[in-house]
Amino acid sequence: MKPNVIVVLIVVILATGCTSAPKINMTKLPDQVRAEQIKDMKFGMFICWSFSTFSGQEWTPTLDKDASYFKATGCDTDQWCETAKAAGMDYILFLAKHHDGFCLWDTATTEKKVTNSPLGIDVLANLRKSCDRYGIKLALYFSEGDWNWPGAVDGKGSNVASGINPDVKKAQLKELLTNYGPIEFWWMDHAVGTGGLSHKETVEWVHKFQPNSFVGFNHGEPAGRLCLREMGRPGKLGDATATRYNKDAEGSHKGYRVAEFTYPILPRHKGGAMWFYSLPKHDNLCHPAEKLYKDYLGAKKYGNIFSIDVGPNYEGRLRDIDVKTLRRVGKMIKSGNSTQSKNSPDKK
Repeated sequence: MKPNVIVVLIVVILATGCTSAPKINMTKLPDQVRAEQIKDMKFGMFICWSFSTFSGQEWTPTLDKDASYFKATGCDTDQWCETAKAAGMDYILFLAKHHDGFCLWDTATTEKKVTNSPLGIDVLANLRKSCDRYGIKLALYFSEGDWNWPGAVDGKGSNVASGINPDVKKAQLKELLTNYGPIEFWWMDHAVGTGGLSHKETVEWVHKFQPNSFVGFNHGEPAGRLCLREMGRPGKLGDATATRYNKDAEGSHKGYRVAEFTYPILPRHKGGAMWFYSLPKHDNLCHPAEKLYKDYLGAKKYGNIFSIDVGPNYEGRLRDIDVKTLRRVGKMIKSGNSTQSKNSPDKK
C-alpha cells in the first residue's frame, strides 16, 4: 500500500472516531450515585416532532398514512441544541416514536420511518451528533404501544384496545439502545398500552443494554427509577399533588430515585396541538420566560428535572418565539447563578 493511501486511511479513521457517539458504560453505578447525576441535569428540552406536526391534532390516526405523510422540508438539529445550550439546558428529550408508530430513526422494524419520508434522513442520528457537538445529553420518549400492531384500534387509547407486539417493541428499544450512544433516561408513554411487554420487563430489557439509563412511565404499572409527572410541577419525591396523572404511583412505588415534570411551552388554546407544533396562527403563543424560570428554580430546589416541550415546525426548526423565550430563560439562569455566587457566605 502506498504511503499517501495509508495517510488518507488514518485521517478517515480518526475523523470517524471523533464523530461517533460516546461509549456506553456497561458497569452499573450505585442507584444514589446515578440519581445525583440525573438530578444535576435539572433542565432540558423536550422535542415532539412526528405526524401530529402536520395533522394539527395531538393524536394522528395512522393506518391510512405511510412515511410520506411526514412532510418536513428540513431538520436543523444544530439549532435545537444551540438553543438548548443558550437556555442553560443539559439535555434534550427526543420523541423517537409516537402512537402513530412513525419512527424518527432508521429502524429495521417498519417501513413507516423517517428515512422513507421525503426528508430521507435519520433524524436521531443527526441529533446525536448535534448533542455531542454542543455538549448536550440525550434522553428518549417512546410510545410503548403502536396503532399499527395487532389488536390496536387506530387513534384510540388503551381503554379501548391495545396493540400487542412485544418482539417488535424489544427490537426497537434494542436499536435505540445500541446504535445511538448513552440514553440518560426514557420517557415511556403508556397511553396506548404496554405493547405486550410489561413495565417491569421493559425496565429489565433496557438495563440489559444500558444499566445506567433511568426508565419512567407516565401511567400504568409503576416501575423503574424515574417518576414522570406529565403536565406536572416541581415537588419533592412522593408528592402526588405534583402530577396530573398516575398519582397513586408516587406513594406506592418504592423504586423511584428522581422525579421529572414536563408541560408544553404552548399555553392552552383552541384548535391545533399543544405538544407538537400547532397551527401558524399560534406562532406568537408561548409561556413567559418568568414562568419557565420559576419552574427551573423549583426543579433545582426539589432535585427534580424539568423538561419543557417545544415542537419544531414544518421546516424542522424551533419557532422564533420559543428561541427568544428560552434564550431569555438562559440569561435569567446565568444571572441568578451569578447573584447567588456573589452573595454566598462561602465566598471568600
